[in-house]
Amino acid sequence: MFHWLSEVEIVFGFWAILFLIILTVKDGAGAAVQFHNSLNLTEAAFIFCIMLVSSTRAVVTLARRLIFTMSALVARLTRLPQVQAQLLTLLTVGPLLGSLMTEPAAITITALLLFRMVDVQKTPQDFLYVLLAFLFVNVSVGGSLTHFAAPPILMVARPWSWELKDVFLNLGIPGLISILVSTFALVIFYRRRLSDYLLPLEPDHYPIPTWISIVHATVLFAVIYFAHHPEVFIPITFVFIAFTFLTKTYQDGLKFRESALVAFFLYGLIIFGSLQSWWLNDFIAGLDSKALFFGAIGLTAVTDNAALTYLGSQIENLTEISKWALTAGALVGGGLTILANAPNAAGFSVLAPKFQDGSLNAFKLFKAAVFPTVVAMLCYYIRILA
Repeated sequence: MFHWLSEVEIVFGFWAILFLIILTVKDGAGAAVQFHNSLNLTEAAFIFCIMLVSSTRAVVTLARRLIFTMSALVARLTRLPQVQAQLLTLLTVGPLLGSLMTEPAAITITALLLFRMVDVQKTPQDFLYVLLAFLFVNVSVGGSLTHFAAPPILMVARPWSWELKDVFLNLGIPGLISILVSTFALVIFYRRRLSDYLLPLEPDHYPIPTWISIVHATVLFAVIYFAHHPEVFIPITFVFIAFTFLTKTYQDGLKFRESALVAFFLYGLIIFGSLQSWWLNDFIAGLDSKALFFGAIGLTAVTDNAALTYLGSQIENLTEISKWALTAGALVGGGLTILANAPNAAGFSVLAPKFQDGSLNAFKLFKAAVFPTVVAMLCYYIRILA
């Protein structure tokens, strides 16, 4: 029970259920049902469906092939050694896939490939923390190219009427630049030691028929296209689940647990977030956009960035520049701690066996994340606030 409660994604949902139980006892089942029905739970349902579809073997294999193809192209154009080109591609393309496949799926794929490159006999623990920090920061800002994949943006895109173009121009471009700049700097700084620290990646070869990959890609596109229509994307997902059972020879087990945990987190967040405007309005009303930006970076380190942006969406009369500043700050601070971004826990769980005793030193992670966080902070500050 305590192990289950230690899951980052459980916290909000667990207390939300207790809240609903108390509300039922106090005011009756009718009041609890009426309150529940007044909430828009589309985002929680969508994140479950999109994670379930995007974490299948066919989609993951397509992503891996893309990364390997890109790394070969980078090596040819830059004449970088194989390991350097692979690490550069992995820490840029991998996190950017979060803008399409969702951040949890992107961090899982990237962490799995990093796991294969890390050799506990060769890779120093300090450098392992650097890799983890860059992974966390890049994933946090890598989902900013679209308005439907990263939970911090997904939670506010609808109430603030943000379209794909708005998010890409204001959040996506500075996020892309920060990922490229910081990752290039990482490869250049460690260029003489990377071949000693890491192993080269070898591609996987899964016997997946082309038509199955096409079906997976089509379903993924359909779920994204109907992201605001749960009455459409939920039945599509149910049919897809049946399809995976019929083609189980070419499938891995569906990620029901991981998908449900993130959806459960957002569910609890929506329940509690809808009740927070009574103190947020007065608190944030006195902050200008710059204070909100830097404050969000700090607050994200001790809470989840999706929680922070959702709470921000409950504030009335928030200026447009303040909305962008709050969201940008939440994205920038998403790699400082394992709590700062919900997918971080999934990424560390993959790489944990490579760490000493399988445990994480929070201070070492924070210290390693300072550089990519500062780079991201400068990129977003120049784009939004300068």
